[in-house]
Amino acid sequence: MSDFFQKVSQHYNQNLPFVIYSKPNSSISFGLFQEDSSLNFHENFNQKGFILNSFTSDKKIFFPLDKCAQLSTENDFERIEANPELKDSCSEEAKQKFETLVSEAISKIESGTCNKIVVSRKEIQVITGFNLVETFQKLVQFYPTAFKYCVFHPEIGLWIGATPEQLLKVCGNSIETVALAGTKMKDEIDEDWGDKEKVEQQLVTNFILESLEPFIAEKSVSKPYTHQAGNLLHIKTDISAKMEDKSQLGEVLKVLHPTPAVCGFPKEKAKDFIVENEGYNREFYAGFLGELNYEAENLESENSDLFVNLRCMKIENNKANIYVGCGITKDSNPELEFFETVNKSKTIKKVL
Repeated sequence: MSDFFQKVSQHYNQNLPFVIYSKPNSSISFGLFQEDSSLNFHENFNQKGFILNSFTSDKKIFFPLDKCAQLSTENDFERIEANPELKDSCSEEAKQKFETLVSEAISKIESGTCNKIVVSRKEIQVITGFNLVETFQKLVQFYPTAFKYCVFHPEIGLWIGATPEQLLKVCGNSIETVALAGTKMKDEIDEDWGDKEKVEQQLVTNFILESLEPFIAEKSVSKPYTHQAGNLLHIKTDISAKMEDKSQLGEVLKVLHPTPAVCGFPKEKAKDFIVENEGYNREFYAGFLGELNYEAENLESENSDLFVNLRCMKIENNKANIYVGCGITKDSNPELEFFETVNKSKTIKKVL
């Protein structure tokens, strides 16, 4: 085992905080390792380090660069075979509960209150023989185009994910983000996207562009295209722009998060519905995470690289809490939306 993964195991066994991650299409994994168990919070957008922001932004966990040891390793570990596919762990009761939630969201949309609401559920999978290092290596191996990570702190637990969605990339005054929506299986790649998915994706694109407008001097928007993330396909639009003032990064993040891809539109009304009706606390699911004002590959840089926390799970007490959701519009079908969450859960189950 490399020094990097020995450090990971040592920290985890000693209950010390750390974060390890590998960026999309990167051959390197990076780690920040705290030498004490203090829980640090993000306080201002001049700080340098790794941020883990909750869905509701009530928790902003921070790994300050000046309080962490930094290590990296090449992703050249031995290939690991995927485990046999885990059986679906959802009961009929859980299915009915989620379909009822979807129906309530559709009613809310039909009332004219919202255009879109993203509803989610937590699926609990019993696991045995969990191996943190092997799980992270599987993430890196199976999902090269995603942002792969493990974050551990004794006060928030162990969070693991492989997210396909960039929230914001900042390089000087230049910013990049994406509008991502719509879901279907990889074997449906030759099938056309339906109106429901196209409308949903356009809502996300419009929201992002309108939210950024007060802060940017110019922008560039790609045409929508099909993007593969693991065994799933999504509609994606790339958006780039120039910020008029880099000091407005905090304001830009405030208007972008949570995006319609994880919350809905209008944002505050959709968020209120989620908090009041989902029946559980999303915690860091559908929040965001990543490098803030630093790059692990270039510590002289003050760039940022942030991702939406999707395709994630929380490990505790020999159980994986798997978080999955889907965007609801007036044309949604409750049963089909449930099966979309089942398909999404298979992405992260593949590494268990």
